Order: sequence, then C-alpha cells, then structure tokens
Amino acid sequence: MSFFRDISSPARSAHAIPPSGSRPAPACTLVIFGARGDLTKRLLIPALYNLAGSLLLDADFRVLGVDRVAGTDADWRDGLAATMQDFTKDPDGEFYTPTIDQDAWNWVADRLDYMQADFADLEQMRALAERVKGNAVFYLAVPSRFFGPLVEMLGQAGLVAQQEGTFRRVVIEKPFGSDLATARALNRQVLSVLDEQQIYRIDHFLGKETVQNILAMRFGNLIFEPLWRNEYIDHVQITAAETIGVEQRGAFYEPTGALRDMVPNHLFQLFAMVAMEPPASFSAETVRTAKEQLFESVRPVRPEDAVRGQYRAGTVEGKPVVAYRAAPGVAPDSVTETYVALKLCVDNWRWSGVPFYLRTGKSLGGRRTEVVVQFKKPPVAIFRGTATDSLPPNRMILNVQPAQGLTIEMAAKHPGPAMDLAGVQVKFRYEDAFDLQPNVGYETLLYDCLTGDATLFQRADNIDAAWTAVDPVLQSWGHVAEGLEFYDAGATGPAGADALLARDGRAWYPLNGT
Repeated sequence: MSFFRDISSPARSAHAIPPSGSRPAPACTLVIFGARGDLTKRLLIPALYNLAGSLLLDADFRVLGVDRVAGTDADWRDGLAATMQDFTKDPDGEFYTPTIDQDAWNWVADRLDYMQADFADLEQMRALAERVKGNAVFYLAVPSRFFGPLVEMLGQAGLVAQQEGTFRRVVIEKPFGSDLATARALNRQVLSVLDEQQIYRIDHFLGKETVQNILAMRFGNLIFEPLWRNEYIDHVQITAAETIGVEQRGAFYEPTGALRDMVPNHLFQLFAMVAMEPPASFSAETVRTAKEQLFESVRPVRPEDAVRGQYRAGTVEGKPVVAYRAAPGVAPDSVTETYVALKLCVDNWRWSGVPFYLRTGKSLGGRRTEVVVQFKKPPVAIFRGTATDSLPPNRMILNVQPAQGLTIEMAAKHPGPAMDLAGVQVKFRYEDAFDLQPNVGYETLLYDCLTGDATLFQRADNIDAAWTAVDPVLQSWGHVAEGLEFYDAGATGPAGADALLARDGRAWYPLNGT
C-alpha cells in the first residue's frame, strides 16, 4: 500500500477535529538540517504527523529535509514511512500507536522534499535560499558543535533576513553549551546573526502535557497557591530517573555526563514550573522573565552540595547490565558521571529556607520523572502517644512519567472506635480523565514555534542563569576521579546521594513510591 498520493488531494482523517480554541499554524517551510538523523525520524516527523491529524498545519505547509547524504525525495519519504510503521509494532514502546492514519500520513508525506547539501558550503546554502521563500523555520537537528557555525552560514546566505510580513526563525536543540563559558560564547555567536525573537532554544521536556500542567495546577486552582511557600513546605525533590544505560551512545555521553545532559535544562525547567512567581500573564516574555527572576535567586551550587556517581555492572528489571566503563565508546577509566544529585537554595521571600533536591541518573532501579513537594508537619501533635506519631508527612507528587498526573499523600482515620490514623494516597491520572492520544512530546513545541509563541522556549538570560548556578560544580569536578562514587546498575544511586539529604534530616522519596 502506498503512503503517498497526489498533493492536490488535501484529505486528512475524516474524524479529525482541531483542539478547542486552536487554529492552524500559518503557511511556512520547515527546513530540517540533519534530515537523516534519529531526531528527525523518531520525533519531528511523527510530531508533524500528529499535528496534521489534528488539522493544525496549513495547506501550504512544506518540509524540506537537508543533509549531506545523497538521496531523493522518494527514498527519504520511504524511509520515514518505514519508521512510522515501526511505531505500530511495539506495544511496550514509549510512543506506540496501533495504526497509522493513512490520510494524515499521506498529507504529510506529500509535503516532504529532500535536498543534499553541506551547510558549511556557502554556495550550496545560497542554492537552498533559492528554494525557501516566504515564512520559514530552520530546525538544527544536528550535533551541538555545529549550532554556531550553521547559524552564521544561515546569515551569510541571507536565509534568516526577515522581510515585512514574513518570519524567519531558528530552532536550536540542547545542549546549549557545555558550561557557562561555552553557553555565553554560543549566545554571542547566534545573537550576532539573529534577534532574540527569532531564536527558539528547545527543551522537549516542556512539550510534555504533565509538565505544562504544573502551571495549570498551581495558578488555576486557588487551593494550592496559598500553601506554595516556605511557611508550609519543608522541601522539594525533583527526580528524573532512568532504567536504561548509555547503551550505544557512549561516544556522545562521555564528554557530556549527567549534569550537563539533564540539570541546567530539563531539571531546571521542572524547577522553574514549580518555584517561579505567578506571572502577570502567560505571554512569552512575562513567563520567561518570571523564570529568569527565579534563576537569579538561586545560589551557585557549592561542590559539597553535589554528588556524582557512575554505574557498575548490575541487573535492571531482571536483565544484566554491563558497567558504564564497558559500554561502546566509553574510556575504561572514565570519570564521567551517570548520576548526579544536588541541593539548590533559593534566596527569595517565597522559598528562603526551603531546599530543592535534584537527582537524575541512568541504569537505576526505577524509571520515573516526578516532583515531590513535602509539607511541614503540624506545629502541635495532638495525637501524641499513639501510633500516629510516625505518620508520613503530607506530600504532593507531580507525576510526569511513566505515570501522568497528581498524587496527594495525607492522613486518614481507620474505621472503628479508636483514633487510629494511616497514610493514604489520593490519585489523579490523566488517562482516567482524558482521551489521551499517542504523542512524542514535540507537537506543542513545533506548533508554538510555527505560530510564534516562545513561552516554552528558553531566552538567553535563562540559559546563562542556569549554567551560572551549576558551573562551580562542573569546574570542581573537572576530569579528575576524586569524589566519583560507584553504584550497582539497578540500585537507587550512590550512597553519597542518601547522605546529602540525611545530613539535613531528610530522605529521598522511594523510586517505587507511587
């Protein structure tokens, strides 16, 4: 069965309905550099397919894939079609969908064109400029070392000059720099070519519905916000734990490590959603300014408030896992961390005295991304002398993955004559309340970029402030082995991570807690 049809047929799924209050993005050309890469195949094209199925792309929308590899429009399309079919074969896959909607896929496929070009070649980039007219978004799905040079080449070729009534935007993936100095250098480089309003620094974590729901939960429900301060909250834990190891990505991971890969982007974005002050509106600049004010209030992390670990051989979910140092592309004496835990302190009125503990790691004993807000105990224990003295504290757990929703832990009385209390959980799950559709997390971000909404994208000062907070730790660790702890694959992390909280009289929420 063919995945393609004549472009004169605009049909998409007959049952597709645009989301409430939404409108199709304006006509434009999406130029993807790195068209043959995994990001394009596994995330960008499926996201466009989902947007097409929701009627959120204009009839004149086009995609131009650019890569150094020789190829034709047809073979690029066929390869992408095969990848789309792969999503139907693995029911346990993260982005499983039982079928591909032929109408929606054909609509996208008809708009896919391919161009072989070396973006370091100015003449070839000028040839690209001849093919791109009107509105355009340039997506840099390439290794981070090419971000700066590619933006400069876009400028030299005249591809990002905006004419009246049209837009030219550039999407830059993470990692945006590898430390404070390189992030600042990259910002200077891209801002010498582009206006800040043209730059969309993307973090796919913010495309997750449950991450965005943190703002909706906080600011759309008055029952939460009055408690959201140091008077009531004891501390906050932010966890992004993975069961997978580095597998075949050792060559990428070796110069990166867990801190650079996750903390100043993913975890800081979750931190911002939880801790930022209420913005005056949800305009892009207002929200990003609120984040910046929070980041500026974070004390630079002291090296003694950070722990790094690396996994040894072990067993994860019943399967043996080789040590990180034995993975392909990894040095046998590597000191790259696969786990990091650290303590953030915020110097503002709302959060003074409330520590934020962040942790992330690979080959751990549980897979979850969540925020645990732990409240203080009541000031007077009226149930003193009963078994209720040892009740767990109240917690609000914002579940991002694999569970999606909200869990509240509280005390309730057992039925019977005695005043016997126990800890109970109250749960909200997205799949119970909404008809969830398969998505890859890039749909919202791509749509926002096409419509010019930069709310979920990072501004230059956001990037700078996040790197400033963690840079002392990076500089302290350097390339030396001192302080690196080891943990067995399948464990919860190194012992030092537990000690980090224990010295404050606290403990991590268990990885299998909800």
